[in-house]
Amino acid sequence: MFQRPLRAGAACAAVALGIAGAGLVGHNAEAKASPATSSTDAVSRLAALPIKGRAPKTGYSRDQFGQAWSDDVAVADGHNGCDTRNDVLRRDLTSVVIKPGTNGCVVQSGQLTDPYTAQSISFTRGQKTSIAVQIDHVVSLSDAWQTGAQQWDADKRRNFANDPLELQATTAAANDQKSDGDAATWLPSNKSYRCTFVSRQIEIKATYGLWVTQAEHDAMSRVLGQCGAPATEQVPAQSIPSSPATEQSPPPPAPAQPLQQSQVYYPNCSAARAAGAAPIYAGQPGYSTKLDRDGDGVACEK
Repeated sequence: MFQRPLRAGAACAAVALGIAGAGLVGHNAEAKASPATSSTDAVSRLAALPIKGRAPKTGYSRDQFGQAWSDDVAVADGHNGCDTRNDVLRRDLTSVVIKPGTNGCVVQSGQLTDPYTAQSISFTRGQKTSIAVQIDHVVSLSDAWQTGAQQWDADKRRNFANDPLELQATTAAANDQKSDGDAATWLPSNKSYRCTFVSRQIEIKATYGLWVTQAEHDAMSRVLGQCGAPATEQVPAQSIPSSPATEQSPPPPAPAQPLQQSQVYYPNCSAARAAGAAPIYAGQPGYSTKLDRDGDGVACEK
């Protein structure tokens, strides 16, 4: 799988996850590689990521990652004369029309097939229309800050925020819904993209030396387990299975029972959302099969 050194003048390599090469006009970022191949690599990379608790969010702001969409970066497409937002729009949109007189940089219009939602949306540059297509940080900047980035220098944080691997054009609604969530709290509604999404997050965290939380690790493992590759062991951080039997997947959760002191019980998804618990993953408090209508291990996901 692709590994990118963080240095000026780095070649624009296509990510092995199937993401189109940055800067190519009219290529969508939907995965092209075999899901089984990329997910197998992702399982190995996930197993190598450190598992730790979140660091405090103290001191975080968007400004910690430098000027938004800066071209002054030592990653792919850096110093190409175009701002990062337009670099990503040119990569992820199809039927791209470039605004005249902008040295081939500024996207005037195009069509986005959003991998997060599978929706098709038209983009037209304008004060009231540009916002319809937004650029998501696949690993949110806040999540990165709490899993290692606050220890970086300003240059590395700026590189991270403008790395094409870390950026994806999506709809405004999907970007707002994802917000600062990690894989334990948010997954794309387009289930066919979840393997690629999680594999991409793992690639980013491995490339930049970030860690994952236990809940994030377990959520990633569950997704990868449905992608044609074996799931990683879902064990507490810094613990080692004592026998092969502990490596087996946990049994399906029992149906929810009436509320007891040791249980969290939601009669329906409306109650779970009102409590701020949705989505609920298998093994988490409050999960029950009756709330997981499609049986994918994620309850109340919509």
